Amino acid sequence: MLVTLTGGSGAGKTTLAAALAATAPRVPAQVLHGDDYYFRTVGQGVWAPDETGVPRLDVGNPRSQDLKRLSHNSDTALAHVPVVIVDGLFARRVVPRTTCARFDVFVDLPADLRLARKIQRKCLRDGFPLDVLLRNYLDHRRAAHDRYVEPVRADCDLTVDGSLPADDLAQHIWSVIRAKGLIRDS
Repeated sequence: MLVTLTGGSGAGKTTLAAALAATAPRVPAQVLHGDDYYFRTVGQGVWAPDETGVPRLDVGNPRSQDLKRLSHNSDTALAHVPVVIVDGLFARRVVPRTTCARFDVFVDLPADLRLARKIQRKCLRDGFPLDVLLRNYLDHRRAAHDRYVEPVRADCDLTVDGSLPADDLAQHIWSVIRAKGLIRDS
């Protein structure tokens, strides 16, 4: 079974993926993080110069992520484990060739709370410059979310509130998946 978690940056997708993997009714479960599949080489993905002229990858654009490799790795994982969980801004775009049950979740959180979480994680914890994060958010990421992430909500099977505890959300998601007959306990 493939479970995807799509939503804005800071919505809680990675935390929820860990909770889903820990409580999966069929084990083992493998998590693939969309953040691990961004292109790293200029010429692949969408690059734009920052204010100093240095090319920067536009991580808010789905063409900046190697979705072909992520889909391939999802196929590989599906051949070895009963549950694969993919989290990321563009997780809903993953299209493995393997025929399997699929359940797509949109993790919703208001923009101000997503931004606050990003500031806590990137700036306060990791030391990223706050002014750069805010400029990037205002100049690019906010519009990219509206253009590429938000429209996917309508294509997902379930929308969950990212402000709720991840363990509670995981239980809810697994109960909906069970009720739809997509998976049974092992």
